[in-house]
Amino acid sequence: MAPASGPTLLGVDVIMVATGLAAVATFAVLLAIYAATTVRDPMAKRVKALNERREQLKAGIIASTSKRRKKITNHNEATDKVRSFLSSLKMLQDEQVEKAQLKLLQAGYRSKDLAFVVIFARFMMPLVFGTIMVIGVYLLDWFPDWGAMKKYGLVAGTLITSYKSPDIYLKNKIKKRSDAIRKGIPDALDLLVICAEAGLTVDAAFGRVAKELGKAYPELGDEFALTSIELGFLNERRLAFENLATRINLEAVRGVVTTMIQTEKYGTPLASALRVLSAEFRNERMMRAEEKAARLPAIMTVPLIFFILPVLFIVILGPAACDISDNFIGRG
Repeated sequence: MAPASGPTLLGVDVIMVATGLAAVATFAVLLAIYAATTVRDPMAKRVKALNERREQLKAGIIASTSKRRKKITNHNEATDKVRSFLSSLKMLQDEQVEKAQLKLLQAGYRSKDLAFVVIFARFMMPLVFGTIMVIGVYLLDWFPDWGAMKKYGLVAGTLITSYKSPDIYLKNKIKKRSDAIRKGIPDALDLLVICAEAGLTVDAAFGRVAKELGKAYPELGDEFALTSIELGFLNERRLAFENLATRINLEAVRGVVTTMIQTEKYGTPLASALRVLSAEFRNERMMRAEEKAARLPAIMTVPLIFFILPVLFIVILGPAACDISDNFIGRG
């Protein structure tokens, strides 16, 4: 006598599907409980690192000046070797070097010598990875089932990707840094308004804002601190503001820089101009948040269709399907 099978819906065993969904839900609940009970204090790691650093300073285990000087010298020697190698191949163009230095500045890297490393990586990565891929595909026959077009596409894609990898990495760094700076600009302008109304000079105001926002927005605090230093020693204060706009590729920062330059040139009230800019940037930030909220229904459509609606159908239609199946079995 064959064992009785469970109720089915469209040829699918309802009990098996419900058991699988229950297992997935149980695993999700256990995972959420584990994540909630193992939350660590975000400051614990930082406090531990500070305590270890304090103990190292007490014990005198720090790098001496001679070691730091030697490290800098070795770094400069390596950069000089890369520069001389690229110069011998006639690969260094002034425009190319300036573009690489600009991208490095916008990504947060202060050393201009790294531009030669970026250019060297553009040259060496396609050579290394392309050679490995050519040897593997055509000599070692890594993909014997592939046709000639697929093999050629793989080799060409490897060459293009390896050549573009340094630029893609810098582009991602610039985007992440710009987004982090964009979030803190309204708060920074509010602090600048307070400092200006309190009677601080522009360079002192930038230094104070950098100190206050250094923990919440470290990227913006770093840029404001550097601008404060440049305002103190550059002959023309305009250059310090222009350097700030160069290092940060944002329209908001360029608007702030234009306002600061006009204030320095014509003597217009700084606090009122910055207050207007701060209100505009806050409205812009609110509009971006509303735009993201408006996209949520479209983004949630796919999870709703694939994960929520099937479970809802099983819950609603499951009992009816079971009753229908039992009635047919009873009649049989």
